Amino acid sequence: MENLGSLAILLAFCFAIYAVFASLAGRWMKRPFLVLSGERAVYSIWALLTVAAGLLVYSLISGDFRLAYVASHSNRTMTAVYKFTAWWGGQEGSLLLWSWLLATYSSVVVYQNRKKFRDMMPYVTAVLMTVETFFLILISFVERPFNVLMAGRGVVDAGDGQGLNPLLQYWTMVIHPPMLYLGYVGFSVPFAFAMGSLITKQPGDAWIHTTRRWTLVTWMFQTTGILLGAGWAYAVLGWGGYWGWDPVENASLLPWITATAFLHSVMMQEKKGMMKVWNIVLVSCTFFLCIFGTFLTRSGVVQSVHAFAQSQLGNYFVAFLAIGIAATLYLILNRLDYLKSEAQLESVLSRESSFMFNNLILLASCFAVLWGTLFPVITEAISGEKISVDAPFFNRVNIPIGLMLMLLTGIGPLIAWRKSSVESLRRAFMWPAAAGVALSLGLFANGVRDFYALISFALCVFVAVTIVIEFFKGAIAIRAKNAMGLPRAMFELTHRNTRRYGGYLVHMGVVFMFIGFTGKAFDSNKTVQVNQGQVVQIGHYDLHIGQTESGQNNDYQWEILNVDVVKDGQRLGTLRPERRFYTASKQPTSEVSIRRRLNEDLYLNLAGNANDGDGNVLQCYVFPLVSWIWMGYWVVLLGTIICLTPSKSRLVYPRTEVISVGAAQAKVQS
Repeated sequence: MENLGSLAILLAFCFAIYAVFASLAGRWMKRPFLVLSGERAVYSIWALLTVAAGLLVYSLISGDFRLAYVASHSNRTMTAVYKFTAWWGGQEGSLLLWSWLLATYSSVVVYQNRKKFRDMMPYVTAVLMTVETFFLILISFVERPFNVLMAGRGVVDAGDGQGLNPLLQYWTMVIHPPMLYLGYVGFSVPFAFAMGSLITKQPGDAWIHTTRRWTLVTWMFQTTGILLGAGWAYAVLGWGGYWGWDPVENASLLPWITATAFLHSVMMQEKKGMMKVWNIVLVSCTFFLCIFGTFLTRSGVVQSVHAFAQSQLGNYFVAFLAIGIAATLYLILNRLDYLKSEAQLESVLSRESSFMFNNLILLASCFAVLWGTLFPVITEAISGEKISVDAPFFNRVNIPIGLMLMLLTGIGPLIAWRKSSVESLRRAFMWPAAAGVALSLGLFANGVRDFYALISFALCVFVAVTIVIEFFKGAIAIRAKNAMGLPRAMFELTHRNTRRYGGYLVHMGVVFMFIGFTGKAFDSNKTVQVNQGQVVQIGHYDLHIGQTESGQNNDYQWEILNVDVVKDGQRLGTLRPERRFYTASKQPTSEVSIRRRLNEDLYLNLAGNANDGDGNVLQCYVFPLVSWIWMGYWVVLLGTIICLTPSKSRLVYPRTEVISVGAAQAKVQS
């Protein structure tokens, strides 16, 4: 088993090297059969890595404890689903998942474009396989998934394993890591197309449409992964939060920010032929930030509940990043003439200008998060003392940035392309601005004094009203012309331009999330030592402490505290926070109990026994509006899927498009 798995990985490594050289040699020597053989090597890599992954998963599920990886991340008492998720629960297995997903993406790209972009595809294949080669080096020679346990000269069977980290034995962790990896790995595809277009000086912007769609798909996966991770932190870690500005959390956010900036600015290139250099830089930054995030997770340079143990991988990632960034910078600088804009910004009061400001603010946020994440590493390298940057720094910097982004989210749809008049803006902004101001004044009159909360709620209403107005204006026009009901008219409107109105739905989902984020300003919490019969008051709730239950199964010992929840004299039910102690890993965990409602969550965590042995320590939280975050995600997901759906009628934007670059430029009106 272990020999076959190792052989499959080693053969995949050989095929990856061949795919790089065959693709480049076939392109340079004009030998199509070599290019084709390089593409077929990509399929072979996928098949080989599928075999390797299948063997590892089979070993985890069947309990082959001769393998060091299985002994470290699985045991006999785990359910089958968590034995399967142990595939990515450790260093070696997760690197195999990275490699397999990249091979899958690469196979899809090669197949989809087998008759398109034939001048560029050899370079796209070479770039993807270069990245694949790097990760195959790691699992072939550095962190091997199929290492066996040795004693003397023989292979030994451990009999049973330590089991998967108990914190990872939760349903979202079955989905969260693969989704995040689908995002991380998927951003390799837009990067490969960007590099291929630079090398071949691609005429036109056909490749940018492909890149945009790939970026949108991987952005959707990354968004899903980040939100699932936030949900896991909220429901599993027991600290009552969904985001703590942890270094590994930040590492997943960074490429998401730059990808979001690209998805906005790429419209400028498609419609106006502007910001070509900027878009190439954003695509490249997104890819390298994905590699950087993988480096943070695996190198041990930062401490995190999400990170893997200290390893020797750090130097490999640093070398790959240094070489890759240097090569990319050289290529961009060498192609600056080819990347010249075809139009100029005509007015500050234009949609083009709002997109530029949007990008600048997103990049400011990215830099702030990156600086705060790396600050402990930088200070340790300079002074020998690690100085950590905590959540207050990130909140202080990013809250104003987030509010500015929310403002631009509302302004963008109301401003025309090229130039808007002050009078047209006044008419467009009047009702959304009035609604935002009215809500802010109403909240202030009802006792809300938090400045950022008032501004955030006002901006959320401002953006929501602009989106609703845009939908209703278009739907009413269609209803009048086609004599149909308003719901059907809205469906027809969205179907005619899925990209635009799907984007509006994404923005509405972001509004819902911001409502949830703003609720953080009104959190309340209390940590108390409790005994049976005691009543604890928090917010509008009276918590009646009941009896404690305890027991054990083959996997862990457990203790449950029964808490009756009463509000205004009415019994609302019983919450049952739980404390577990896993036998194999000798690790305690908390299973929080949450009463979820749209207005607020009541959240209880059984922190453990009191130090004096009398009673338990109970952490009580009330989180207003937090459910709006999870609701907002579903709206974002729906909007993204609509964006990916082809429109009923494709819109063509006339503009001057450069089709060649040289001493003379040929232009065609499209």
